[in-house]
Amino acid sequence: MASQVLGLEEETGPNPGESELAVNPFDGLPFSSRYYELLEQRRSLPVWAARFIFLEQLESSPSGVVLVSGEPGSGKSTQIPQWCAEFVLARGFQKGRVTVTQPYPLAALSLALQVADEMDLTLGHEVGYSIPQEDCTGPDTLLRFCWDRLLLQEVASTRGTGAWGVLVLDEAQERSVASDLLQGLLRDARLGNLPGDPRVVVVTDPALEPKLQAFWGNPPIVHVLGETGRCPTPVYRDTVPTDRVEAACQAVLELCRKEAPGDVLVYLPSEEEISLCCESLSRDGGSLEDQGPPPRVLPLHPGCGQAVQAVYEDVESGARKVVVTHWLADFSFSLPSIRHVIDSGLELRSVYNPQIRAESQVLRPISKCQAEARRLRATGILPGSCLCLYPKSFLELEAPPLPKPRVCEENLSPLILLLKRRQIVEPGECHFLDRPAAPGFTRPPLCAEEAALRRALEHVDGDHSSLIQVYEAFIQSGADKAWCQARGLNWAALYQAHKLRGELLELMQRIELPLSQPAFGSEQNRRDLQKALVSGYFLKVARDTDGTGNYLLLTHKHVAQLSPYCCYRSRRAPARPPPWVLYHSFSISKDNCLSIVSEIQPQMLVELAPPYFLSNLPPSESRDFLNQLREEMADSSTGSESPSTQELGDACVLQ
Repeated sequence: MASQVLGLEEETGPNPGESELAVNPFDGLPFSSRYYELLEQRRSLPVWAARFIFLEQLESSPSGVVLVSGEPGSGKSTQIPQWCAEFVLARGFQKGRVTVTQPYPLAALSLALQVADEMDLTLGHEVGYSIPQEDCTGPDTLLRFCWDRLLLQEVASTRGTGAWGVLVLDEAQERSVASDLLQGLLRDARLGNLPGDPRVVVVTDPALEPKLQAFWGNPPIVHVLGETGRCPTPVYRDTVPTDRVEAACQAVLELCRKEAPGDVLVYLPSEEEISLCCESLSRDGGSLEDQGPPPRVLPLHPGCGQAVQAVYEDVESGARKVVVTHWLADFSFSLPSIRHVIDSGLELRSVYNPQIRAESQVLRPISKCQAEARRLRATGILPGSCLCLYPKSFLELEAPPLPKPRVCEENLSPLILLLKRRQIVEPGECHFLDRPAAPGFTRPPLCAEEAALRRALEHVDGDHSSLIQVYEAFIQSGADKAWCQARGLNWAALYQAHKLRGELLELMQRIELPLSQPAFGSEQNRRDLQKALVSGYFLKVARDTDGTGNYLLLTHKHVAQLSPYCCYRSRRAPARPPPWVLYHSFSISKDNCLSIVSEIQPQMLVELAPPYFLSNLPPSESRDFLNQLREEMADSSTGSESPSTQELGDACVLQ
């Protein structure tokens, strides 16, 4: 067992008085007195009780994977990397070094500084970090903290695992794109088949433990108990304040006036609000002179750089620290001195919309997992408090259970290029904890054979009929995943369509609607399908005004083009674009796109659209044309029975 081999000073080391005899095994120098001070603090962390269990599992795991599950603030991010360094030291450095990933560059920098201090080593030598525009490592670096996206780029540029023997994927519950993809690549690579006997440690919050356990195939799990101190009961506000910054500042000042001991952690949604809060507290802190020195107000966000270490420093004057942050400190940056938490319950995130190829700032509720992590920040021996600037119902009704995976919210174009660089030409071949949404992960045809297979599924009547044809072929294939993969089709989406169709059929039978077989492809079926589409989507009609594919939307006069994935665009020798089309969705972007498009005849639109439709269209040449067509059709059909009346008794058809 690794724990029996090590015999390092962390567990049975000498007393501080014998420090001149104790030598640091990583650099060969005597330990300093500060090392022993920090060692006592490390031994008091909740994670310390799991040290030997972790090392044993790391040594004996059949798959090479160990899952560590524990609450924020238990010491996982600082201690697990040091134990992995001990494990590698026991191997004599012959099987790679230790790399620890973090979802944020600032977290990687901060942990490297803290761990180097705890290990009594020089930053940049035995312990280092790699973040954008800064590589503080050297040839002797044994333990490296790294932004996960940089490591992903390194892995994509090399064969195998790279220069590490133990990889620690920390804060997996943050669900960063790079962390999720690294797990997918490592799972597909099968660690047992790679040279050097590598190990992977996945560190997560308990909320994500079941999902990770299933993803990795039930690896050994090391559970870390939480703090043993008092955990505060949240106090909720009756209403959401109109001014979050002002409400947070008043709550901080009230805590200071009560002289409640301990530092304060304030969560606001954005960096702008963090700056406003810090300015306001610094300005109003002078009014607290009667209660002692004014509080030291510190921002904590990605723009802080190395100044972030100020949140860990002791204040000599005895002043209270007030750290103002956002989602960055939900799981990272454990601060032992925090006893009071003020939570706005919101976060501002950049979310990419692949339909319009644009990124937007979305203000939304945090997840229940994040809210619990924030509350636990105030756990300690001394009594603490957690003030939520929102009603309890706000969290229960609007907050999702877990943070949304970033792989479903970011622009994945760089990800797809990275997979190609890794020679994974089929992104669908890579496993994900949560597969990206289809619009953001659509894979174009990559070879002539696949293009031909997909083209064979297209229907002359347009995208709607093509989708039906794809579904019919999917059912005929026996819902075969390999069949879908060969054509670049989403098996999960098609299977979901199959389930929904079954539910719809059951509903129609329950209410005793007369049913008939669809006879897909027959002339009557084609016309019935077009009529059904026009009857339901008459508000989504566009006309090609100049014969070049510039479509004017009838209802609001926007101009758009057909989507690159439209069947009319993918034909080998495209004829003139359809003059009139019905579309399923319209996306505003640099090139406005109409998606899922089928050609229609204007006569059918006039026949089936409600009377108010034409009269309420904005003035245009198209409206005049349709009104004129309606008058002509009215004259020619005088005295004849309406087609809809003739077909009133027809049975329902479910495609």
